[in-house]
Amino acid sequence: MDEQNLPGDPTLPSSPEEIQLLVNEGEGDFKYSVEDFFRNPEQSNFKISPNGDYLSFVKPVQNRKNVFVRKIDDEEATQITFEVDRDIAGYAWANNNRIIFVKDAGGDENFTLLAVDRDGSHAKDLTPYEAVRIEIIDMLEDHEDEIIIGMNKNNPQLFDPYRLNIVTGALEQLASNDNPMEPISGWQTDHDGRLRLAGKVRNGTETVVLYRDHEDEDFREVITTDFTESLSALFFDFEHDHIVYAASNLGTDKVRLIQFDMQQGQEVGEVLYEHDEVDIGGLSYSRKHRKLTAISYTTDKTHRVFLDPQTKEHYQFLQASLPGYEIAIGSHNKDETVFIVRTYSDRSLGAFYLYRAESRALTKITEVSPWLDETDLAPMKPVQYTSRDGLTINGYLSLPVGVEHKNLPVIINPHGGPWVRDSWGYNPEVQLWTQRGYAVLKMNYRGSTGYGKKFWKSSFKEWGKAMQDDVTDGVHWLIDQGIADPNKVAIYGGSYGGYATLAGVAFTPDLYCCAIDYVGVSNLLTFLSTIPPYWKPYLEMMYAMVGHPEDDEEYMRSSSPVFHVDRIKTPLLVAQGANDPRVNIDESDQIVSSLRARGIDVPYLVRYDEGHGFHNEENRFVFYKAALGFFKKYLG
Repeated sequence: MDEQNLPGDPTLPSSPEEIQLLVNEGEGDFKYSVEDFFRNPEQSNFKISPNGDYLSFVKPVQNRKNVFVRKIDDEEATQITFEVDRDIAGYAWANNNRIIFVKDAGGDENFTLLAVDRDGSHAKDLTPYEAVRIEIIDMLEDHEDEIIIGMNKNNPQLFDPYRLNIVTGALEQLASNDNPMEPISGWQTDHDGRLRLAGKVRNGTETVVLYRDHEDEDFREVITTDFTESLSALFFDFEHDHIVYAASNLGTDKVRLIQFDMQQGQEVGEVLYEHDEVDIGGLSYSRKHRKLTAISYTTDKTHRVFLDPQTKEHYQFLQASLPGYEIAIGSHNKDETVFIVRTYSDRSLGAFYLYRAESRALTKITEVSPWLDETDLAPMKPVQYTSRDGLTINGYLSLPVGVEHKNLPVIINPHGGPWVRDSWGYNPEVQLWTQRGYAVLKMNYRGSTGYGKKFWKSSFKEWGKAMQDDVTDGVHWLIDQGIADPNKVAIYGGSYGGYATLAGVAFTPDLYCCAIDYVGVSNLLTFLSTIPPYWKPYLEMMYAMVGHPEDDEEYMRSSSPVFHVDRIKTPLLVAQGANDPRVNIDESDQIVSSLRARGIDVPYLVRYDEGHGFHNEENRFVFYKAALGFFKKYLG
């Protein structure tokens, strides 16, 4: 690639020699290497064909994930995709003979859709358009050769729905999303694949639910709410196709599970389920039997409430057969008789199993990471602490195995998003850090989702302020517990977690001994001006949550680490993907160039074939080895 055409400032990244010195420091004589935690599994992402005759999976070929297919009871498989530049981002069976898959270029997240027969023949790029992103709306299980997709081909900001023939590539636009002042934010079908629901943004911060009884009608407005209140249709009722099951926090703090009549525009019947502490996570159903099966929610872990006795019996059988692990049921055939079962825990990536429900036959397919002994790995313990203004902050603490849990070097690891949450389970970063003797604290600071509307809204315009205080309070809690050595606390995070890392060293400069910023925001003003075009319809919502560049300029400057580099004295490592569409490389360039202008050396790792995070295996290896070398230098 011509250096003059590289994204960002090509003079800023550290030399390969400088990065290699950190990599060399990160390598050592340990039982498990970086590769053991971050290599691609030999087989993963198993799926069953609709007729149940074939099994597909992802396998790395020359370090790139590709799709393989075999008869369900055979061992020999056929490779059907041949990607060499980048892993496929996802795939699915479209019918018994044809598989679709998506990929992007260098992490730009402009996903294109391709299809190939199960024997590897008749490969076709179904969306061969420049700088266009697709999303799947409905796989149309009852329509052999068609699916419904969304695509921003007509306007980069707006997604129109199309019926797509997966054999010929023929497209039929089903509706128009041609009003940028009131853009459609999402489309939804009924059980028969008819486009019946849509969501619209009005005045930048209002959401409108649209509905129609039949596809030959115009959509009509059902309910309008502020964006902080939600009515999210999950799927239609099986008998009354004007009623939907929905997750809603209308008039409540926590998201509840309800039924909503689209014709009447109101909630009907009793609340199906609600939880005092957290939002409802999801509702499962059987398409074949047309009945609800289970409700899920996440507190310390994910829990289920069963609505169908048969489904409960299957889970109980699987739990008894696979004790000590969490159970996740994934892909299945159309008849719902053959299932893929995945086990996992906080110390194991588990295994894949084939489960034949009628005979209760359970067959192991493969271990995901058999080279790791879970007894060597660290448990993830749910914890709570109280913020300085009285909020309960939930988190997860992982402590190294085989050492006294006092005065430990600690890595504080705020999650990205920020409007997501951390959950219990296996985390390769956590296991790598704890293997090297570091404790790891992950916290769901205010704004993390799943804890209700009030907790989420308490983060609005609090970047670098109360949100950061929640992170800082977690550090002091660990010190007060005697777990953390106050002189050996590091902070590391990606995306918003990268921002929190920079905010931590800028606004609490004496708290951390070192820091690693991974694709993080450094300047709130420029961040909001470089978001992807398909985020533009939600810009007013971003202004409400993060801040308005003109109305809130003083606050945004006060919360932007790049304007406070004079306070930063903590050793810092920065890593960035050059093609990142969410956090532009200029965010990392700014903080690096500003610190170097003050004479501070900042190792800066850039990968020009990556976007928002490093996905290619070889780049992950370099990053985590460099990170280990950096932590070794300053944490010991």
